[in-house]
Amino acid sequence: VQLQASGGGLVQAGGSLRLSCAASGRIFSSNALGWFRQAPGKEREFVAAISATFATPLYADYVKGRFTISRDSAKNTVYLQMNTLKPEDTAVYSCAAKSQFGGSMRASSNYDYWGQGTQVTVSS
Repeated sequence: VQLQASGGGLVQAGGSLRLSCAASGRIFSSNALGWFRQAPGKEREFVAAISATFATPLYADYVKGRFTISRDSAKNTVYLQMNTLKPEDTAVYSCAAKSQFGGSMRASSNYDYWGQGTQVTVSS
């Protein structure tokens, strides 16, 4: 397994969760890492991404200011800290990795490796 996501769960609106995605060393060191989510009946959508060079992270407008993506080189892990959660954040969240030179970090089609999803449910 090259990407392993964890940390999902059930939380009340306004609460917080932190998702983790452990990557193999090869994947972590040379790829941009991103989080996507997919709610029932909806298409997968971009949440956040961070490059291998630790450049300024990218966020979707609907999570900006509430979610923070970070990566820990010592642990080969990327995190998604989610604060002030809303019911509309309910979805299966997946981590993914893409080549640094493979197009926009916002487009899921540019990602080469995907981890299994982790369910996040926010109750109102």
